[in-house]
Amino acid sequence: MNDSPIDQILADELFADQIAHVEKLPVRPARFGKLQTALHPRLKERLGVLGLDRFYTHQATAVDAVLEGRDVVVVTGTNSGKTLCYNVPAMQTMLAEPACRALYIFPTKALAHDQLGKLEEIAPGPDVRCATYDGDTPQNRRASIRKAAHIVLTNPDMLHIGILPGHQSWSRFLKSLRLIVVDEMHVYRGVFGSHVGGILRRLLRLCDWYRSHPRIIACSATIGNPSTVFERLTGRTASVVDDDGSPHGRRTFVFWNPPLQDDQTRLSANLVTANLLGGLAECGVRTLAFCRARISAELVLRYARRHVAAGKIVDPDKIEGYRAGYTPKERRQIEQALFNGELLGLAATSAMELGVDVGGLDAVVLNGYPGTSASFWQQAGRAGRGTRDGLAVFVAHDDPLEQFLVREPHRLMESKGESVALNPLNPQILADQLRCAAYERPLAPGELSELGEPALEIAQEMDRSGVLQFQAGYFFYPSHEAPAPSVNIRGSGSEEVRLMVGDTELGTMERWRALQNAHKGAVYLHRDSTYLVEELDLEAGIARLVRKEVPYYTDPILQSVIETAVDVREQRWGKGRAVFGGLTVTNLVLGARMKSVEGGTVVGQIDLDMPPITFATVGLRLELPPFTNERQAAGLHGAEHALTAVAPLIVGCDRGDLGSAWYPVFPETLEPALFLYDATPGGVGFSEELFQQRRAWASAALQLEKSCPCLEGCPGCLLSARCESGNELLDKVGAIALLEELAAL
Repeated sequence: MNDSPIDQILADELFADQIAHVEKLPVRPARFGKLQTALHPRLKERLGVLGLDRFYTHQATAVDAVLEGRDVVVVTGTNSGKTLCYNVPAMQTMLAEPACRALYIFPTKALAHDQLGKLEEIAPGPDVRCATYDGDTPQNRRASIRKAAHIVLTNPDMLHIGILPGHQSWSRFLKSLRLIVVDEMHVYRGVFGSHVGGILRRLLRLCDWYRSHPRIIACSATIGNPSTVFERLTGRTASVVDDDGSPHGRRTFVFWNPPLQDDQTRLSANLVTANLLGGLAECGVRTLAFCRARISAELVLRYARRHVAAGKIVDPDKIEGYRAGYTPKERRQIEQALFNGELLGLAATSAMELGVDVGGLDAVVLNGYPGTSASFWQQAGRAGRGTRDGLAVFVAHDDPLEQFLVREPHRLMESKGESVALNPLNPQILADQLRCAAYERPLAPGELSELGEPALEIAQEMDRSGVLQFQAGYFFYPSHEAPAPSVNIRGSGSEEVRLMVGDTELGTMERWRALQNAHKGAVYLHRDSTYLVEELDLEAGIARLVRKEVPYYTDPILQSVIETAVDVREQRWGKGRAVFGGLTVTNLVLGARMKSVEGGTVVGQIDLDMPPITFATVGLRLELPPFTNERQAAGLHGAEHALTAVAPLIVGCDRGDLGSAWYPVFPETLEPALFLYDATPGGVGFSEELFQQRRAWASAALQLEKSCPCLEGCPGCLLSARCESGNELLDKVGAIALLEELAAL
C-alpha cells in the first residue's frame, strides 16, 4: 500500500495533530497442521480443487476433535478460516452417513445467506443439499427444506419462533441431527445471549426426546472466557481450540482524535468519520464505517453524501447506510449492492460487524469504541481480508472512555479479549424460556434442572399465577397458541412500536426505545431523510411521523431513581463497603435536547411527561461514611463518572448495558452511596463481574483521571453527556482521592 491514498492521508500535515497514534502489525505467515482423520475421497478431492489441501493448525485440531465426537469451541481471529472448522466435519459426516443432518446457527440472516454460498462451494456434489431457513424463506419451499436439506442454516430468532414450537414438522430432521454449529459465539452476551442459552437448551431437550445427541461446534472471536460462555449457552463443556495458525497481511491501525474547536470541545466524531468515509471513497478506497448507534449511522450517511456531492467525484448514491430498523427489503438491497461491489462506502451499525465477506474492502472506520475489544478486532478485521493489507481508523468521541483509549492505545492493541457476560438464569428470561419449553413439550420437574437451577422454583410460581398448569406430574402451557412470538429475545421487553408515515411502515422500535426516541417532537433519521414524530400512541403501539427537514436531532434526557432490595454479598472497599444485590430502578424520560445536525451543539429542549419505566435488576453499590464537606460529595460524583466510563473495558459490554447513580445522602441509609447496575430487568452478570473485579476497575478509573493533563475535569476524563445532573457538582481532585482509596482496597 505504498504511496496509496491511505499513506497519503497518514502523511498529510493537515491531519498531523489529529492522528494520535499509528501502529502497524507486520505480515504474519501461516502455520499448518496435519489431519489425523482420513477424509472421504470425494471431500478430499473437492477441497483439492478449491486449493484447500492444507489446514491451518487450529483448523486441523478442530476438525479432528469434532470427528472424534467431542464438542469444540474455536477461538481465533477475524478471517482465520473458522468456517472450515465446521464445514469439513459436516461434509465428512454427511458423506459417511447420508441420512445425517446438521443445523448451523448464525446471529443474523445476512451472515447465514453469506455462509450458504461458501457451504455450497465446498459441497462435493448435489447429493449434499444445503438451504437457509429464516423469515425470508418462501412458504412454498419450507416443507421441502425440512424434508430434504442435509444442512439447514438459520438464526436464533427463527429457531425460537419458527422451528422449536413446530418441532413435530421437524421430527425427521431432529432424529437425524448429528452436528450443531453456533457461529460468532462472542455475540451472545447480555439479554440476547441469555435468551439464546435458553433456546439452545430447548433445542437439546427436543433432541433428547427424538433420541439424537448432536455434537456442538462453536466459533468465536477472541474472548477471555470461551469455556464458560459455551457452558452457559449449551449446558455442556467443550474442548477449546485457540492456536491461531492463519496468516494476515500488513495491518495499519490509526487512532484519530478530532481537533479541538474554539470552545475547547472536539469536532463531532460523526462529522470526522463521514469526511474520512467520503474522502476514502473519492480515492477509490472501499470503506465501511461502523457506528455504535442508529442515529450516528444516519448522521454519518448524511454528512458523507454531502461531502462527496460537494467534491463531484463520486455519486452520493455510492454511499449507503445499514442498521436495524430498516425493512427486510431495504436490507437485502443494500447487502447485495455491497457484496456486488456497487458501493464505495457504507455507514453501518454493528449489524455488519459479523463475518460477512463483503470482498475487496480496503478500510474500515470505527466511529467510536464499539463496546468490547472483541468487537473492536472484529470490526477492524473487515478490511484487508486474507493476506491483503488493510487500514482501520478508530475515531474517538469527546468522552472520557474514548479519550482514555486514545491516550493509552495499548489497552486495545494488547487486549486479548475480555470476558463475555450472559445469564440464562435471569428470572424473567428463564420464565419466558420455560413458557416456550412447556408449549413444545410438557415439563417434568426432574428435567427442569437442565434448564437452570432456579427453574423448578420459577415453574412452581408460574403454576400459582396460572401461566403454567401442573397436572399429572408435568407443567403444561395452558394454550394452543405458541408463546414464542411474544418473547423478544433481542431486548428486555416484547412490545414494539411501529413507525408509520401515513399508511407506510418505516420501521419498528422497542417500547422503551420509543419512549426515549419516538415521543411527540422527536426527530427520526432514516436513510438520509428526516422525519418528525407527531404522535406516540402507546396503546396502539404506533408512532405517527411526517417527513420534514429540520436542522436538529433529538437526544433524550433521563433520570433514574434507585431502591434497594435483598443484599447478596458484601466486602469492604476503601473506607466504605461494596454490596452486590437486588435493586429496583425507575427510569424517567424528562425531556429531550435538540442538537444541531451540523455540529451536535444544543439548540433547544423539549419537556416531556412520559410514563415511568420500573424494573427489578441487580447491581453494585458503594456505601461510604458521611461527608464532612461539599468537595467529598463532588468527588463521589466524579468517581461515579470515571467508574462508569471504564466499566466496559472490564466487563466487555456496551455503555448502554449499565446504569449508574450517586447520592450524597441516600434516603434509605442517610449516608453517601454510589450505584452501578445492569440496565436489564433481572440482570445479566455485568455488575456482578464488576463486584468481583472492583480493584482492577477502580485502578482503570484512577488511571483515566490521572492520564488526562487537565486540572479540573474535561470531556476527556470527567464530563459525561449522559450525566443526569448536567455535569454539575464535579470535582476531579476529590474523585482521584476516592479512587485511590478504592484501588488500594
